[in-house]
Amino acid sequence: MADQIVAQARDEAPNECCGMIGGRDGEATSLYPARNADASPLRYTVDPQDQFRIMEQIDERDEELAAIYHSHTASPAEPSQTDINLARGWPDPLYVIVSVADPDSPQLRAFRITEGAVEEADIDVG
Repeated sequence: MADQIVAQARDEAPNECCGMIGGRDGEATSLYPARNADASPLRYTVDPQDQFRIMEQIDERDEELAAIYHSHTASPAEPSQTDINLARGWPDPLYVIVSVADPDSPQLRAFRITEGAVEEADIDVG
């Protein structure tokens, strides 16, 4: 899954990519790439139609929304203030960020963002 996220980030650069990860029992089971409705190198919004479709697929597969992912094209894999603000609407999933600022050495990290507090999480997205 990590390779797919990195490939999507590289393909969509210079804009940020985004998507969702479905899971069961704390384990990632499905990757759902989405369109960045902002088409921006500085921010992302999961396209509302993609978000609706993905949430339906997650429900149909008896998964839960395990993570929301996006890329940073020119900065480290750390939540920006914009990312922290966006997380207020989705406090439960992890936030996976892949940095392709150095395209030869992508960096992938995950965070739990709750009420503005950021805590790095250990993940295995294979």
